[in-house]
Amino acid sequence: MAGHSKWANIKHKKAAVDAKKGKAFSKIAKEITVAARIGGGDPGSNITLRPLLAKARAVNMPADNIDRAIKKGTGEGNDSVQFDEIVYEGYAGDGVGIIVQCLTENRNRTAAEVRHCFNKANNNLGQTGSVSRSFQRKGLITFSTENTDEEALLEAAMEAGAADFEEQGDSFVVTTEPTDYPAVSDALEKAGFNAIDTEMTLVPDMLFEMTDVEKTKQVMAFIEQLEDLDDVQNVYTNMDVSDEIAEQLEDG
Repeated sequence: MAGHSKWANIKHKKAAVDAKKGKAFSKIAKEITVAARIGGGDPGSNITLRPLLAKARAVNMPADNIDRAIKKGTGEGNDSVQFDEIVYEGYAGDGVGIIVQCLTENRNRTAAEVRHCFNKANNNLGQTGSVSRSFQRKGLITFSTENTDEEALLEAAMEAGAADFEEQGDSFVVTTEPTDYPAVSDALEKAGFNAIDTEMTLVPDMLFEMTDVEKTKQVMAFIEQLEDLDDVQNVYTNMDVSDEIAEQLEDG
């Protein structure tokens, strides 16, 4: 993730705005529902559910919303639902790789909406594996640099089995292997470190450096349009925004 800090910061700022709108709640609720359906509603025995609950708490998601999402997955609620995961891959701009992860109860609707976004922006959908083969699955746990002891967090992260630790702008980012993610997330929470974001994500092997402000704006606008779709959970990209371009975006 070296050199990825500015894009990460831009993403985190958008995530904070989404949380205020309630959009983050509905997206996390879907993930919780799916995790509960597959592994049960007990976070003590469901290692996939535990970090999702931490993620929900990081955006101050109400306990009632969390409980309702779990019950949807376990079938205890009155509105149980089955979500299917669909992944789309394609390219934007001059070759930025895009992976769109969706959770939906209506595959046809989702396919039409995602395809419409790509077509409207004159971007191209690709075949399965065309983009994802250049990404690796990792756990990312993010903390604000404000009021966080860097040395203490680094020590706790390494002791818990983290793979990497990096300062990215105003954030500390702990990276884990997928199998270690739940344990590291749990350990840091128990040690008193409050994450501002925690997720299983896809990290690119190589970054695509953006050198043009207008093209960067176009790709970012396209990604935001995808993220605004109700069925889209996550959009992953190998786009790298230089410090110079990021400053122009922030000023603009």
